[in-house]
Amino acid sequence: MLDLRELRVPVVGAPMAGGPTTPALAAAVTEAGGLGFLAAGYRGGDALAADLEAARALTSGPLGVNLFLVAPFEADPAAVDAYRRAIEPEATRLGAALGEPRWDDDDWERKLEVVLDTRPEVVSFTFGCPSADALRRLADRNVLTAVTVTTVAEARSAVARGAASLAVQGPEAGGHRGTWDLEAEPDGTPLLELLAAVVAAVPVPVVAGGGIADAAAVAGVLDTGAVAAQVGTAYLLAGEAGTRPVHRAALRDPSTAETGVTRAYTGRWARGLVNRFMTEHRDAPPGYPQLHHLTAPLRAAAAAAGDAQVAHLWAGTGHASVREGSAAEITAALTP
Repeated sequence: MLDLRELRVPVVGAPMAGGPTTPALAAAVTEAGGLGFLAAGYRGGDALAADLEAARALTSGPLGVNLFLVAPFEADPAAVDAYRRAIEPEATRLGAALGEPRWDDDDWERKLEVVLDTRPEVVSFTFGCPSADALRRLADRNVLTAVTVTTVAEARSAVARGAASLAVQGPEAGGHRGTWDLEAEPDGTPLLELLAAVVAAVPVPVVAGGGIADAAAVAGVLDTGAVAAQVGTAYLLAGEAGTRPVHRAALRDPSTAETGVTRAYTGRWARGLVNRFMTEHRDAPPGYPQLHHLTAPLRAAAAAAGDAQVAHLWAGTGHASVREGSAAEITAALTP
């Protein structure tokens, strides 16, 4: 089983679902000495299997796969309908028809079957912790399990259930916060403080991420007890990343100075570059993945039109330090 403490470079490429993470990016991070991750969120099981095959063709080193664990949630129909009416004019302007809000489990069983069969070196989980049985089945296949946690309570619960390692995510992280409770306001404890508390509370290896964009920040989490830093935003401008042009342009824009947390796009709290859509829809209701499906056509249309005021532009608080280059060059710059 992979020992995260033995990575040549203590950097884990954070799985960024929805496009930025590609097999080429995951393989390149691994080839540079870190650990590349594939993002299985929003991907069907067959697509995940193809991604793994493509990444394996590019590297003989270790690879990770991240799965979403989507708990059943009944969104308030009246609140979701009101939200639909509020964003309908935006969709009409962009020539998009809003999607149908619905719950699904992100093809959980099929993707679990894929990782049990293909045995990537690491499988991590976001939005919750799988059953003890699922964790045990992966361990039996020599797969290291990692559960994303945002509080000490989540960390203790994951380890008690059998998680072999943890990914501690601070509030500075870009994209979705990996909180287990969909409705609760995410904990705001800064990463280093949260990391120190988790390391003191559990006996398993811990990777830490959130706002890490340079070698000094990587050294900071290592000094606080993490075995590696998990980095996402810093790779968004990598040549191997699948980041959309509108997103790349916003990250390059020196006037883009602020990130904020919103659930306007998916019904789950997520951090991105502040734009008009986020500002105008601060009252979006909880409801994941219902709102994700509702806004998906709108988000796609905004990205295609290059409309940075409507497109979702996930980014962490370290986004101003993001630079273009190959994944190898970015990984080298992150190495303390």
